[in-house]
Amino acid sequence: MDAKLSPNQGLNIFSGIGLASALATGLGLAAVICDLMGSRLPWQNTSLTMPLLLCAVISAAVGYVVVPLLQALKTGQIIREDGPQAHLKKAGTPTMGGIFFIPVAAIVACIMSNFATEVVAVSALTLSYGFIGWMDDWQILRRKSNKGISPKMKLALQIGFAVLFCIWLIFNQPSNITNIALPWVSFALPLGFLFWPLAGFVLVAESNATNLTDGIDGLAGGTVAIALLALGAVVAPTSLPLMVFCAALSGSCLGFLAHNRNPARVFMGDTGSLALGGALAAVALLTNSLVALFILSGIFFVETLSVMAQVAYYKATKGPDGKGKRLFRMAPLHHHLELGGWSELQVVAVFYVVAAMLAVVCLAIAPF
Repeated sequence: MDAKLSPNQGLNIFSGIGLASALATGLGLAAVICDLMGSRLPWQNTSLTMPLLLCAVISAAVGYVVVPLLQALKTGQIIREDGPQAHLKKAGTPTMGGIFFIPVAAIVACIMSNFATEVVAVSALTLSYGFIGWMDDWQILRRKSNKGISPKMKLALQIGFAVLFCIWLIFNQPSNITNIALPWVSFALPLGFLFWPLAGFVLVAESNATNLTDGIDGLAGGTVAIALLALGAVVAPTSLPLMVFCAALSGSCLGFLAHNRNPARVFMGDTGSLALGGALAAVALLTNSLVALFILSGIFFVETLSVMAQVAYYKATKGPDGKGKRLFRMAPLHHHLELGGWSELQVVAVFYVVAAMLAVVCLAIAPF
């Protein structure tokens, strides 16, 4: 027998638990290094390391209680029949996993930050978006189809909570919040009133982008964990409480991966994915870190673009028979790669590496 492995076989020797363990180890080391560079003690509450590790352990432990309950309640995921055929075997895997790891992060972050006003506000926005996701997941399970609440209702709720958050920003943040700081230059882009429509768009778009990325075991949880920890390091000099929040939610994502890594025992559902995007956007808006958010959201941005391009190309090439051509085998991009022969583990591993590279870029512009 030939002992040599093809490139595809070589990547397939990595297991889901191996990738999750490597990610957890890497983020733990990164947190310690960032704390030391920022003159923070890793074992203190106001650090990246402590909330990261604490939430990772708590979320993983809570998952061992909640996941069996979700199974008993028959919250099995409905799988798209037109999706990758390999995903059909996942039918029945519990969803709505966001109901345990999102609240864990919010509670721990509030306690460790002594209920700092900005952490309470961001936690409220995160839980609100998680509630929208829960409504969508619940309707899908109730109807036993892929159709949850209507897209119009989901968008209206997202916009509504975004408006409430922006109103809070108006009355609780300095007026210069509308000036967008640019990296490497001492210049801020004054947007004035235009900042508020942008803020609403960022909240809605980011939550939907992370939602689209949640389609493979461990993909959204891992990439968002990387983005959150990097964002926490970026905002540390200006807001230690929000740094703690980012680290706590990143740690909760790692704890969730103990159950969501391939092969997944539970999916986060819209309950988790919408909340994670809302959290990223809210922290960035509060800390004037929109440029950093854009860089860290590179994967989520490309995933969203792939869906938009697929829909636009299909409509543009629609013939008399009402059928159009597809730009990708399937959108979002991770499904296109799967149908092209990539395994789930390959996609997740590559996306983790890309997310880490984007994080390094952001850390390079962070003022330690």
